[in-house]
Amino acid sequence: MPPNSPVVAGSTPLRIGFVVLTIALYLLFVAAVYVSARRSGVEPKRAERQTLIAAALAGLWIAATGIAAARGVLHMWGPPTMGPVLIGMLVIAIGVALSPLGGRIVAQIGIAALVGYQAFRIFVELLLHRAYVGGLMPVQMSYAGRNFDIASGVTALALGAWLATGRRSRVLVLLWNVLGVLLLANIVGVALLSAPTPFRVFMNEPANTFITRVPFVWLPAVMVCAAVMGHALVFRWLFRPTQPVVGSPG
Repeated sequence: MPPNSPVVAGSTPLRIGFVVLTIALYLLFVAAVYVSARRSGVEPKRAERQTLIAAALAGLWIAATGIAAARGVLHMWGPPTMGPVLIGMLVIAIGVALSPLGGRIVAQIGIAALVGYQAFRIFVELLLHRAYVGGLMPVQMSYAGRNFDIASGVTALALGAWLATGRRSRVLVLLWNVLGVLLLANIVGVALLSAPTPFRVFMNEPANTFITRVPFVWLPAVMVCAAVMGHALVFRWLFRPTQPVVGSPG
């Protein structure tokens, strides 16, 4: 298959897995918008309107990246049209986390949920391993190679459960968040250095081109975006100027 082919490769279960996880993350974001609005005292109709706007914008991003991939316009060589997707992902993740919406989510959702939801990365890593086994992706992008990000998901599950009991340790949360960022940065770097660009370091095949196709484009566009946003929200919780009042989710 040509590297810029829009045709979807991979097994049916693998494709379904990527779609299901993308939808799940979308729904979690929409739910966080609504729940945080209601908990902060926003009237039901206004909360619904805000949630619909957030859902529409998030859905537009998912649809736009999916359509671009389906039409075969995304690629990793000059000029790399995946560039706007990667930049857009970072802008969205950091922008939402630093926005008033992000502040409301931090204040109303609570640190246990902000940490625990990153357990979705366990499923990401299982899907990536299947992509490697299926010949879509180079080994170094899976946990059989240089990708250790599954540890972020496992520790998120454990730490989130511990925090849900009401216990708190800002140092522990900070250490976990820094570890998660480093593990995420590691696999993002490995992925970029496995792509067919002048900066490619890992020359084994296949090159990292599968993320330019549907549904795998949602790996960076949605899943990495969700992970980056989650870490930014946790940092915001850690360094917010006020402490949560007794009985608050934080």
